[in-house]
Amino acid sequence: MASSSVFSPIIHALRPSASSCGRISAAHAVSADNNATVVVDGGAASRPAPLAAAFSQRRELLLGAALNAALVRAPLPAVAREIEVGTFLPPASSNPGFMFFKATPKDTPALRAGNVQPYEFILPPTWKQTRVANILSGNYCQPKCAEPWVEVKFEDDKQGKVQVVVSPLIRLTNKPNATIEDIGSPERLIASLGPFVTGNTFDSDELIETSVEKIDGQTYYSYYLETPLALTGSHNLAKATAKGSTVVLFVASASDKQWQSSEKVLKTIVDSFQV
Repeated sequence: MASSSVFSPIIHALRPSASSCGRISAAHAVSADNNATVVVDGGAASRPAPLAAAFSQRRELLLGAALNAALVRAPLPAVAREIEVGTFLPPASSNPGFMFFKATPKDTPALRAGNVQPYEFILPPTWKQTRVANILSGNYCQPKCAEPWVEVKFEDDKQGKVQVVVSPLIRLTNKPNATIEDIGSPERLIASLGPFVTGNTFDSDELIETSVEKIDGQTYYSYYLETPLALTGSHNLAKATAKGSTVVLFVASASDKQWQSSEKVLKTIVDSFQV
């Protein structure tokens, strides 16, 4: 079996050598009858069959316990570890104490396919990138996805989480290369994309604030939602823009506890988002 090739070096290291087995056998080769024999240095010595079986079973149990302990202590594969962004992202020049993230084609299938323009934002150094499930990543449908997908996700247990959600423009308007203004008002856009902010449903009563701003000629709609029933969290900030063939939505979510201590941090993160 394949697993044998993985664990065989550990098992080999833990098994007694042939010479040590001989010494162990010699030390225990005291017999009251001739039901079993073992070969030891200098000849054969008798051993009771029950004692031989018990010795063999005990040795296998000890070997199994040692192997289990070795595997428990072994480090997880590097791909499974979550690493704080402060260890690999550059500092944000405009925001001391934050790290700068700019997505590149190596980060997501949509960027590799040229289906999304690169986006950027800042994060506190303690945040960690988390995996996006393949079914949510758009990996299976690029370069022509009919439904929104999740690009990247980051989180901090004490502060909250962020994610980039992308929707095909054709899902919202028939106009090619439309601007976000062409799609409609901030309220109309969030009515379509609200469920991707909350993770389940969206009610217009949950929309507390909206704003519009231009950055380098690009228009952004910003939102604050109080969503007590949302899967993502009871407080959600969002910022959206349209570019090329997609609408890019940046979402920051927090529980009540996280919001109380990290509202300012989350607003700084969302304000930094640009495409």
